[in-house]
Amino acid sequence: MSLFKVFDVSGSAMTAQSVRLNVTASNLANADSVASTADAAYRARHPVFAAQLEELTANPELDGAGVGVRIAGVVQSAAEPVKRFHPEHPLADAQGFVYGSNVNPVEELTNMISASRSFQASVEVMSSARDLLLKTISMGR
Repeated sequence: MSLFKVFDVSGSAMTAQSVRLNVTASNLANADSVASTADAAYRARHPVFAAQLEELTANPELDGAGVGVRIAGVVQSAAEPVKRFHPEHPLADAQGFVYGSNVNPVEELTNMISASRSFQASVEVMSSARDLLLKTISMGR
């Protein structure tokens, strides 16, 4: 694998972790939101990642080479929203219930820490690859 391919792989990982951080921030921002119906309640979202295998399939000589990651999509949680009895709330339904988001703040904070560390690891990989390239270039002087 070329040292230049490392930048592509690390770059795709950094993009994926940025999306993960953005989705996590959105979930945390809506953690305390309520709605008047279960269908209108905010549901946690989670990114789905997939390996970029198309490049390996198209180029069999790259077998064993680094493969980047792509965002396959963002899915909504299937968990039910939280139903709370709060009759004085302006969004309460006829029975006095409001429906809160199904976001678990502890899980989201864990996702945020994990995404941040993964992003930092990708930055370190790029930095190491850059240093190796610079040392290789300086050997020719």
